[in-house]
Amino acid sequence: MRVLVDTPVWSFALRRRRPGGAPAETRVLEEWRRLTREGRAVLCGPVRMEVLSGIREGAFFARVRERLRWFPDEVLLTEDYEDAARSWTVCARAGIAATAPDMLLCALAARASLPILTTDRDFERYARVLPLRLHAPR
Repeated sequence: MRVLVDTPVWSFALRRRRPGGAPAETRVLEEWRRLTREGRAVLCGPVRMEVLSGIREGAFFARVRERLRWFPDEVLLTEDYEDAARSWTVCARAGIAATAPDMLLCALAARASLPILTTDRDFERYARVLPLRLHAPR
């Protein structure tokens, strides 16, 4: 099964210069490695943009961009944007703050039947009110 990988996981895997971290982060990184080796890690445009945003050093930006280019974008459709807007409203009514990029991921994941691998705890809240599956590292 393919897995939609969220920004914090890509950032952890591609942008951090020093290894280490909490055991939970290490498990997520190992899961990302496994998914990429098996060709099951899915990337989308909004995540690509978020990962690259804020990289100030030109050479480092180019290295991360080249690594991300190994992964084609899962295409977002018009209905994904519409569902993202609807999902934002569902979350707001439930008292859950949401961001547009997160809602796009939720809409894409729902349409394409993709679980999401993330370290962002917001997705646990979204999953309470949206048809969302989270992928747990092994």
